[in-house]
Amino acid sequence: MPKGRLVTAIDVGTTKICTLIADVYTQKGIQVLGVGIVPSEGLHKGVVADIPRARASIKESVRKAEQMAGKRVDSAYVGVTGRHVDSLNNKGIVAINRQDRKVRTEDLRRALEVARAVSIPSDRKVLHIIPRGYMLDNQTKVENPVGMHGFRLDVETHLITAAIDSVQNLAKCVRGLGIDIEDLVLEPLASAEAVLEPDEREAGVILADIGGGTTDIAVFKDGSIYHTSVIPVAGYQVTRDIALGLNLPFEMAEAMKKKYGSLQAGGDGTIDTRGLGETDGHAVSYQDLNQIIRARVDELLRLIVLELPDSGANRMVPAGLVLTGGSSNLPGMDIAAQELLRMPVRIGTPSGVYGITDAINDPAHATGVGLLLWATHKPVGEQSWHNLQQSTSLNRFMSTLRKIFLGSN
Repeated sequence: MPKGRLVTAIDVGTTKICTLIADVYTQKGIQVLGVGIVPSEGLHKGVVADIPRARASIKESVRKAEQMAGKRVDSAYVGVTGRHVDSLNNKGIVAINRQDRKVRTEDLRRALEVARAVSIPSDRKVLHIIPRGYMLDNQTKVENPVGMHGFRLDVETHLITAAIDSVQNLAKCVRGLGIDIEDLVLEPLASAEAVLEPDEREAGVILADIGGGTTDIAVFKDGSIYHTSVIPVAGYQVTRDIALGLNLPFEMAEAMKKKYGSLQAGGDGTIDTRGLGETDGHAVSYQDLNQIIRARVDELLRLIVLELPDSGANRMVPAGLVLTGGSSNLPGMDIAAQELLRMPVRIGTPSGVYGITDAINDPAHATGVGLLLWATHKPVGEQSWHNLQQSTSLNRFMSTLRKIFLGSN
């Protein structure tokens, strides 16, 4: 039986760590061999807050996936999220000055370098540079200008930056286990790979991955990424409101949300908290529970739309909103969003892989599946944290060599 390339994805979330090990075949696709899902410790709103506890959670997740797959993890694609992530669009312009005016790969790299030359604070680094589209002279919407002829090449890019300390702390947790990082990938970009359709990306769509600690947002337009952001409001805030509003311990409020929570109309009667482990127990009405959930979810949905860089949501994203992530599993979430926002809404379930998929056929695992897909078909010309770090290291090395052999001026 032919073997493919072994790829590992680690989704380090606020409430869970998910490790997926897969075999990537050229023709057959991506076969999931192992899954390791454990509760997350040592993270707050998607950011590492306690390195030893976070590392221990990742280690257990990886161990479970390795045990199921019968394979050892040496390197992985790792998801990044958190409020520290920021983005902007920028343009790079270069002249094609060789005699034949033929565009080459090096011209694309030059254009990306120009687009990257923006003022970034010293405590931040570029996580991704993604080409959105090229223009050659007056010809717009050029997908791949290499081999074409022209005088001027424009590239429009989407730049994503992240706080150096936050990313380094995450990398330290993974590398501390003896696992190399193939790449660091912004989580909504990964989730989009798993749940969005090509026609949605082309028309214009919002992806909102509602996790435990953060809601990760990606806006696509004309087939490419247009805007990314992270909101520090998600499932945790819903549970906290339930705990405060109904005078329950946080763990019991979480269990009640998962078992009885809904955004659908109805729900007469009461819930006896003894069924959730409370010794004395008391009655909670379905109506009170679901009113609390609805109020917080409505607020979150409004925040998602406010993240759009253009106020005309229906005009900018005619394909509407795709919700994914564990908190999108609340019954009636899509209907409630459609009623409130007056746009098409659907729940995105990950697809594009086969094998052991029963455990991950859930919106909660969109990022993990998406990381596997990103590893096989990330955007053409995309420069990532890993590529940029290598480039920086190479430049430093070459600079050192020049000083040694040529002397410093």
